Amino acid sequence: MSTEADSALRLMIVDDRVEDAEAIVSGLRNAGIAVRPSRPESDEELGRLAANQTIDLVLAARNATLVPFAQVMQRVAETGRDLPVIALVDALDEAAYVESILAGARTVALRHAPQQLLTSVREAWTDRDARRNLRRLEARVRETERRCDALIDSSRDPIAYIHEGMHIRANAAYLEMFGYEQFEDIEGISLLDMVAPQHVESFKALLKSLAKGEPPPPRHEIEARDIDGNAFPAAMEFTTAQYEGEPCLQVVFRRRELIDPDLALELEELRHRDQVTNLLNRPAFLRALEDAVDGAAQADRQYGFLMIEPDHHHQLLADIGLDHADDLLAAAASRLQSMLGDGTTAARYAGHTLAVLLPGHDYHATAAAAERIREGFAAHVFEIDDRSSVITVSVGGVQVGEKIANVGQVLARATRALESASGTGGNRSEIFDPSATDRVEEERIQAWVTRLRGALDEDGFLLHYQPVINLQGDTAAVYEILLRLDGGDGELIAPGTFLQIAEDNGMLAEIDRYVVGRAIAAIGQRLREHRPTTLMVKISQASLDGDALPAFIGEQLAAHQVPGEYLVLQLPESKVFTHLKATQAFAERIGRFDCRFALEQFGVGLDSFQLLTHLQPHLLKLDRSFTDDLAGNAENQERIAEIARRARQIGIRTIAEFVQDAASMSILFGADIDYVQGNFLAPAGPVMNYDFE
Repeated sequence: MSTEADSALRLMIVDDRVEDAEAIVSGLRNAGIAVRPSRPESDEELGRLAANQTIDLVLAARNATLVPFAQVMQRVAETGRDLPVIALVDALDEAAYVESILAGARTVALRHAPQQLLTSVREAWTDRDARRNLRRLEARVRETERRCDALIDSSRDPIAYIHEGMHIRANAAYLEMFGYEQFEDIEGISLLDMVAPQHVESFKALLKSLAKGEPPPPRHEIEARDIDGNAFPAAMEFTTAQYEGEPCLQVVFRRRELIDPDLALELEELRHRDQVTNLLNRPAFLRALEDAVDGAAQADRQYGFLMIEPDHHHQLLADIGLDHADDLLAAAASRLQSMLGDGTTAARYAGHTLAVLLPGHDYHATAAAAERIREGFAAHVFEIDDRSSVITVSVGGVQVGEKIANVGQVLARATRALESASGTGGNRSEIFDPSATDRVEEERIQAWVTRLRGALDEDGFLLHYQPVINLQGDTAAVYEILLRLDGGDGELIAPGTFLQIAEDNGMLAEIDRYVVGRAIAAIGQRLREHRPTTLMVKISQASLDGDALPAFIGEQLAAHQVPGEYLVLQLPESKVFTHLKATQAFAERIGRFDCRFALEQFGVGLDSFQLLTHLQPHLLKLDRSFTDDLAGNAENQERIAEIARRARQIGIRTIAEFVQDAASMSILFGADIDYVQGNFLAPAGPVMNYDFE
């Protein structure tokens, strides 16, 4: 799917029945895809949407009559954009399949086979993103080549590019060194012509070895010869490169009398080292990692890649003092080096993160090395200034092989593994192995399940409160509760990190119960302090089944002597649509206690107001996408005003969240939105201290 973590699929559905289109959208959302749908009902609307809106994918019914399939394909072709179309059919036959593909559809999907439809959507979206990213990369490569060309031209170092021993590019400094006026004078001339006769044979042998793929020497000293035959001592430096897509050698000539070899080597070594840890610095290490990834892709080599961070780093710094931060890092680097064998590359990757590249390691060897490092730190007493301390580390890693031969993927996977190891308590190692994804994923999930169970049993969750402010003059206190997990060391983990795991393991209903119980207790405390407060609580679809949560709410309201009107329970519009009967029953049950019900993420369905013919919530919270760059988005401004107007007509109040600036506030006020919230107004925090007066 899309490579951007928070991106939504902008989907156009061309189908005669809105109910069928909404069922498709709900199915995609239930599968974890965020969808921004649109549904044209005429050819004119289709043309307008295709021309003026950004669309990722089109689902077009073959049997549609409002906008026939052939017309859809014509409109898509007229846009001139890379807009994949999936033909939607009720039954698959050879003629319909062939006609759809010939018309330009990417594939054909069965309406009543949801898994096949889901797979088709994911593949078409992924392919579209891959094509888009390839075009971006090609543009970047062209731009990089132009910049490199300009940089070479402006360089004071004599630089040439050599292919099969012949010059294919040289800069002005190179031409000047050898006495040529323009590149045409040297184009196609052999590099051997730049070498004094007594060095020709040895230089031929060097060129042959380089042609076989052998690594070039760091420096090769010879006597060079200019256009007039004058010889001068020179040193050559070789780097493998590409020029206009062809593999070649970059050669840098330097006059030897200008170079102190010992000083040059010393400076080169210092350039690659981090001054605090004496390990490789990030740029040098990334070059080594790129070489390893290339080796894995082309020569079936294996490498282990590890990222290491001290646990509770902020607390450690508080204990030893900020002025000893470098001493702490240097001690950690020294300990790490003492546990590494020959051939291993270690570096300071970033901040207090260290990295290790282990050549020739399979998964088991990489995992064993990670555990050895973890245990080696835990068993060691560090002496920093006049303090002694045990420092544990979290280790995240990746098994670099043919299946993950991409630097970006390697770094992303290692970072994710490190965050997971640290986030589940620290003093752990976690290695991602592309060849054993299921096993690693199972271990990660089990660690999270154990942690979530501990948070439920030992009160490890934290509640933050964000003010919800009335724009119509009502000064009553209203807050939304935001759930956080205590990650230790002052770290707060947002629910997006763990809610999917909680859902997959049947823990959502327990988390809902936890939050609702503490919300009611907080309301009771505020009432006893003569500060009546309404709290809005998100719940999941897992709490819709049966009477367990409503019964619990009734018990807690009675125990804390809280009127139900101070508790508002929220569900996303997409979940309500797919659990409508259960939601109706739930709203009726909590209504017996006078509790309020709200729809959140409202307005992004194909016909959001259709839900309101079956359900009467007290509040509608608009989807956050409506307030994104609100001041510059006229379409969203119109949509917000329409939602507010229609909601007000039927007696439902509205909330706009994620308000980002004063201009948005003015627009929302003008649209008659009832409530607003967002960090621009007041961020969420652990206490309720906003002044609503």
